[in-house]
Amino acid sequence: MASGSPFAFRRLCATIVLAVFALDQLTKWAALEWLTPAYIPHRVVGSVVRLTLVYNPGAAFGFHLGEHSRWIFTGLTVVALGVLWRLYRETLATDRPRAVALALVGGGAFGNLLDRLRSPQGVVDFIDIGYAGFRWPTFNVADIAVSCGAALLAWVLWREEPAREAPAGDHAADAPIHG
Repeated sequence: MASGSPFAFRRLCATIVLAVFALDQLTKWAALEWLTPAYIPHRVVGSVVRLTLVYNPGAAFGFHLGEHSRWIFTGLTVVALGVLWRLYRETLATDRPRAVALALVGGGAFGNLLDRLRSPQGVVDFIDIGYAGFRWPTFNVADIAVSCGAALLAWVLWREEPAREAPAGDHAADAPIHG
C-alpha cells in the first residue's frame, strides 16, 4: 500500500476527522461535568488561561443572528460540509496537506454541528484566554481544528493557483481520490 494510494488517503482523512471529533466531544463532556456552573472562570495559568463553561448559540466570536441563529448556523454548517466533501473528492491522493486541512475543518465542523443539534443553548465553549482586560472569545477544540484547518487550506489553495496554470503531467497517483 503506497502512501499516495486512495486507501491510505481515505484512512488518513477518516482518522483525523474522527480524532478531532472524539477529542472535541470528550473535552466538551469534561467541561460540562467539571466546570459547572457556567460562566465561572477556573484559573489554569493565572488569569491568562482559564477554563470557563459558556454556551454559544451563534457562530465564531459570538456572532449572533437573533432567535433563529441555531438553525441558520446549522444550515450553513451543512452547506460548508458539502463544500468540504466536494473539495475532498477533488483532492489528489498525494496531496496530504490539503487532505489534513479538509479533515481538520470537517472534524471540527461535525463537533460543533452536534452541539447545535443537541441543545438550544448552543455550542459548548470552555477555553478562555486573555491578558490585562483583553479576553479572546471563549472557544473549544473544534474551533481550534477549524481555524488551523482553514488556515492550512487557504495556504494550500493559494499554493495551487500557480500550479493550475502549469501543464499537468499524467500521473496515476495524481488522480482525484474518487477516481
